[in-house]
Amino acid sequence: MTPSTLFFSLLGGVLPALLWLWFWLKEDRLHPEPRSLVMLSFFAGMVAILFALPAEQYIQSATTNMTLVITLWAIVEETLKYGAAHFAALRKRDNDEPIDSLIYLITAALGFAALENTLFLSGAFTHKGLLDGVDLGLLRFVGASLLHIVTSGVLGFFLALGFYRRGVVKNFERFIGLSTAIVLHTLFNLYILGSNGSGTQTLVVFSFVWVGVILLLVGFEKVKQLRQ
Repeated sequence: MTPSTLFFSLLGGVLPALLWLWFWLKEDRLHPEPRSLVMLSFFAGMVAILFALPAEQYIQSATTNMTLVITLWAIVEETLKYGAAHFAALRKRDNDEPIDSLIYLITAALGFAALENTLFLSGAFTHKGLLDGVDLGLLRFVGASLLHIVTSGVLGFFLALGFYRRGVVKNFERFIGLSTAIVLHTLFNLYILGSNGSGTQTLVVFSFVWVGVILLLVGFEKVKQLRQ
């Protein structure tokens, strides 16, 4: 990989993720999160992709059933994103209000997406050229990156709902959130795979992701109203 390829790959992978991060951090203006934990969550999400890739390669080599492969990939990615957010911030004292769960999960998801997109772009720039790489970057900016935001945001929303609860109920909220994130991630990838490159079908799938973003914004407003 040439230095220029690496530069443009990082630029196209990390900069859009930081733009999305800036957008979502504005949802918690009253009690902003410590910037150190935000960046730690972001970098933890980036590290998570380094664990996801070998796990996904093993899964792909172990079975030829694509539905199973895609489902297991979704389980790996959603679990690792949650693990990154938990390690970086959710287990710490600064996680002291319901909305923090949403912020830290989305931040970790964006770190995950940033490095994932960088790797995709490096391949595109190397084998297909600059223009195809730019097209891919734009597509992932409005598609795959938002998918990671929505699925992790769903988990963050359920963690927020269970923030003031204890024991079985709290664990149940976590289980429902993670399961929902995995199902949504799996369905998205299955529909993309089934579209066979059709622009119309891809647009329809992406439109559902944007609907998910709108619902996530509504979820933020609901979480802001939660009281102990």
